[in-house]
Amino acid sequence: MYTCRECERPINQATEICPYCGADLTEPIGLEAEEPAKKRTVSSILMRWAVLLAILSAALWGFLWFVLPEQSGDPAMRAEARAVEALREVRAALSTYAEAQGGAYPVSLEALGDRARGPAQKALSEGYKVEYTPAPTGSDGRVRNYILLARPGNYGYRNFYTDESGVLRATRENRAATAQDPAF
Repeated sequence: MYTCRECERPINQATEICPYCGADLTEPIGLEAEEPAKKRTVSSILMRWAVLLAILSAALWGFLWFVLPEQSGDPAMRAEARAVEALREVRAALSTYAEAQGGAYPVSLEALGDRARGPAQKALSEGYKVEYTPAPTGSDGRVRNYILLARPGNYGYRNFYTDESGVLRATRENRAATAQDPAF
């Protein structure tokens, strides 16, 4: 015996119509009338592609806006400005250290920690190396003078010099700047 799909009462196998509910049992299970497929027009296809292209363009622009750094201006001027800024920040850190130590400067920049490391790394990212040279220690074992240089990795960029006086000096020659070079 079989059961009706609609009312679930027992029926004869050969029955095409349920005697209880009148359901048509000749249609296969799960097949309903299908809607005819809609034909896509050229304008609807073009509209979908235009929307997709606009979304992808906006996503790419947004990605590049946040990922790529701003690169405007002359690279030499930007690098030199970063080097001068680094020298001023390190010199300020050295002055603060000397005030705390009674006028003595450190033997190396490591004593200043991040106050010297951060500006030096910024200058290095633009192609400048910050060099610190303490003067020989005095009779009391303290460093009283120093030389602070910013040396470029690229030829044609300026070399910078400063010391405990705070005067910044520069030269375009391919050598380290000295106290005899003109003030910047």
